[in-house]
Order: sequence, then structure tokens, then C-alpha cells
Amino acid sequence: MTAFVGAGTVLNVLTVLLGGTVGLLLGARLPERVRLVAMDALGLGTLAIAVLSVLDVTDPALAEAVGPGAALVVIGSALLGGIVGALLRVEDRLEGVGASLRRLLVRGRPADEGGSARFVEGFVTASLVFCVGPLTVLGAINDGLGRGIDELAVKSLLDGVAAAAFASALGAGVLVSALSVAVVQGLLTLVGFLLGDLLDPAQVAALSATGGLVLLGVGFRLLRLRDVPVGDLLPALVVAPLLVALVRALPA
Repeated sequence: MTAFVGAGTVLNVLTVLLGGTVGLLLGARLPERVRLVAMDALGLGTLAIAVLSVLDVTDPALAEAVGPGAALVVIGSALLGGIVGALLRVEDRLEGVGASLRRLLVRGRPADEGGSARFVEGFVTASLVFCVGPLTVLGAINDGLGRGIDELAVKSLLDGVAAAAFASALGAGVLVSALSVAVVQGLLTLVGFLLGDLLDPAQVAALSATGGLVLLGVGFRLLRLRDVPVGDLLPALVVAPLLVALVRALPA
């Protein structure tokens, strides 16, 4: 599929907005019980996708690069990334962005603490789901390299369906997550355009497996099992490819 550079991100933003709008229209007509079931279904689906991503820890390219310690590389990436994220308060900053956007969008309306929390939760949760994962990175970089938008086209379809379900349960904050998609994928597309092939197969596998761990935290939150600070784990996605390069450089 050929298109202008950045077309994949544009398509993804549009599908999130469209799906989110449909979800808002449906959500207003759905009883609370149905919305909760939708949340549970999304949580289970997110866990399934997370498990599939974590299984990339068995990728032959990763095993060849780091030996039998592939699982330790992924766990170490999550640990180091989580420490960095906690020190930088990434989760709090994400929530702050969501709260600020809501205040901007509802100026002049009465304050509603419950509504604000729901808006922020929708923004943060949807942003994390839409921006974490190998399709985000690989799709955006391939788009920047001019290799087409096939990966992002698939991701756009999945995100549009997910946005409808999220918005029906979590409200308008999901629509604003389209900004996160635009910024994150836009930057990655620019990276691909400027730097060319950035990650080798081993680093991609480590990134995918580590992203799966982060998505497990998202699934736990959606299922209301544990409020994992998944935002603080996001730096792990940067640590993972770097850690692979470090381990590979060590003497045998």
C-alpha cells in the first residue's frame, strides 16, 4: 500500500476519532452494566494481545543476540524503565495532561470531580493502548521509510473498534487520545524518515515483549484487578532496545 509519508498516522487518528464518536453515541444509550461488560471484554482482549506480545521473548533473533537471558533482558527493561518512569513521574504527568485538556474543553461548565476522573482515565487508558506495541513503532518507522502503511492500516482498524468500546465505557477522554496517537506516531515516523533503519530484529523482539508487559498492566487496570502505574513503565520501551545492544556488546 503506497501513500504519502505520515498517511498511516493520519488514518489512525481519523479511525480513533470516528470510533470514539460512535462509542459516545452508543454509550449514552447503554446501561451501566453493559458498559462494564464492554470494559471487561476490552480488558480480557488487552491481556490476550499482551500475552502474544510477551511471547516474542522467544524470538530466535533475540535469543541469538543475547543468548539464554532473553527473559532477563525483558524483565530488566521493565524494571529499569519503571524506575526511570517513577522518578520522572510519567504517570502523573500523563494524568496532568488529561486533566488540563479536560479543563480546556469544558471551560465555563460546572466542575465535576467524578467526570474529570473519568475523562482522565479515558484519555490515559486509550493513549496507552493505542501508543504501546510493536505495530505503533514498526508501522510508524516503516511509514517514515516510505515502505507503506500496511501495519498502521491494520492498527487503525483495531484502534477504531477499540476506541468505540473505550468511549462507550470511559467517555470523551478517549477522543482526545487521538492527540497522543498523532504525537507519538508522528515523532516515530519522523525518526524513520531521518534515521532510516533504527532497530534490528532482536531489538524489535525485545521491544515487543516489553510492550506486552506494559499492556498486561493496562489489562489489569481495565479489569479493575490492580491500578498498575503503566505510564511509569513506558520508558521501558526505550530501555529494551538499548539493553539488547548493551548485552550484545559485552564480551562472551
